[in-house]
Amino acid sequence: MTRLLLSFLAPLGLMLAGCGPTQPEAKAPLAGTKIGGPFQLTDGNGRTVTDRDFAGKYRVLYFGYTFCPDVCPTDMQAIAGGLKILDKSAPAKAAKIVPMFITVDPDRDTAPVVGRFAAAFDRRVVGLTGTPAQIDAVKKAYAVWSAKGDPSPGGGYLVNHSRQVYLMDPDGQPLALVPADEGPESVARTLDQWVR
Repeated sequence: MTRLLLSFLAPLGLMLAGCGPTQPEAKAPLAGTKIGGPFQLTDGNGRTVTDRDFAGKYRVLYFGYTFCPDVCPTDMQAIAGGLKILDKSAPAKAAKIVPMFITVDPDRDTAPVVGRFAAAFDRRVVGLTGTPAQIDAVKKAYAVWSAKGDPSPGGGYLVNHSRQVYLMDPDGQPLALVPADEGPESVARTLDQWVR
């Protein structure tokens, strides 16, 4: 009888052992890279903020400018849309995320301007600006490139810039690139994958 019971339980034990995770958790694509670092900038209300003000939160960082005619608004819509999807599918995860818009055009993007621009997409988006030196420092820390284009006859100008969107962990360490160029669903999937 004992032998019969053991022969029945042995395969069951193997099946139960297979119920747990069989693969180690995937390593974040940007883990260990030298992206990010301390910063001191100004939010849309004119308050000085630093990276430490966001400690304990996941951060989605987008670098652009408010006068951008196409790419920046489209990417910000995708980021905000992805957060709204996550609000419904995984609200606890969504609550841990702070999206940020950091200007690469501090000459025109004053605190009120970035504040209004960021809030137009979602009230959670923190618009950040600073002095040219502060913006140059944060661009360098996050490996962001930008260059002012030639002025138009009316005095306006475009700013060429890199387009990566970073997801940083609660300690400010890089986790992954967020594919804002692929739309809100891809943003939501990426955030859901890496936010714990």
